[in-house]
Amino acid sequence: MVNLVAAQKPLIHWLMKQAGVVPHTVEIEEGTVMNFWVPIETVKTQSKDKANNINGGDEEKSKSKTAKPVVVLIHGFAGEGIVTWQFQVGSLTKKYSVYVPDLLFFGGSTTSKTDRSKAFQAECLEKGLRKLGVKRCILVGFSYGGMVAFEMAEKYPELVDALVISGSCIDIVDSKLDNIGFNSSSELLLPTSVEGLKNLFKVATYRNIWLPDRLHRDFLQVMFNHREERAELLDNLANQKGCTKHKFQQKIHLLWGENDQIFLLDVAQRMKGHLGEKATLQCIKKAGHLVHLERPCAYNRCLKDFLATLMEDETKND
Repeated sequence: MVNLVAAQKPLIHWLMKQAGVVPHTVEIEEGTVMNFWVPIETVKTQSKDKANNINGGDEEKSKSKTAKPVVVLIHGFAGEGIVTWQFQVGSLTKKYSVYVPDLLFFGGSTTSKTDRSKAFQAECLEKGLRKLGVKRCILVGFSYGGMVAFEMAEKYPELVDALVISGSCIDIVDSKLDNIGFNSSSELLLPTSVEGLKNLFKVATYRNIWLPDRLHRDFLQVMFNHREERAELLDNLANQKGCTKHKFQQKIHLLWGENDQIFLLDVAQRMKGHLGEKATLQCIKKAGHLVHLERPCAYNRCLKDFLATLMEDETKND
């Protein structure tokens, strides 16, 4: 029987290619590879670089410099990159060079290493972006991807210009899973049954959308591979409670679903207070944790407004 979720992937991939982004695999180091959706121009530039290297040319001179600012969209825990950001890519590619990575153990990204920390995710993503020729970027992180984005911003300030964070926090201690009937993040984020997946969608959305059980089963089959490794990622987060104070040089925009049940609006408000004057908070009404999927038009408008403000500020400084 055809898996309905898997059958939709070619359509999503075709739409992404129409928007100007294509899949590209990057070897981070021996035993570690990451899949990215990148601008078509990036792949062309990589091909020219390889040709120049073979022919003894100057690699640096062959790299084209795009006038578009780079935006990197980092996914959460329940889906790979291009599925998570399918409604954002096309909205951004006209003015921005959009990169959508799959974090390790999502999509086509894997590693033979045993490190399951968000620091290692951030390190691999940083190396991958640099191998793709990215020198400066704006990170947009959702949920687990937001934690990785915070890690990157703190460790690599020369790479990260600004952050947009949705439904996330700096440390997992700020989530309130016990308030919504779950004993652990694995119980919520790694469902093993149709009922478990329904519960995940129920707490992650503002409106509970009915879907047939078959579609839930197909989603479980396609989107929840590498279960053992993903459980280890969550365990690593849980073991890092009580982290030290954090300092960020970048502007940080917290873009929140007002009805997020996993990372409550209170979490965002407290985080804004801790981050200081460089942080801003914007709420989208009638949206939960999956704000970018529930209300993509509102989310995209808020995101593009913030990005436009950054570009205006940069122009003034120049």
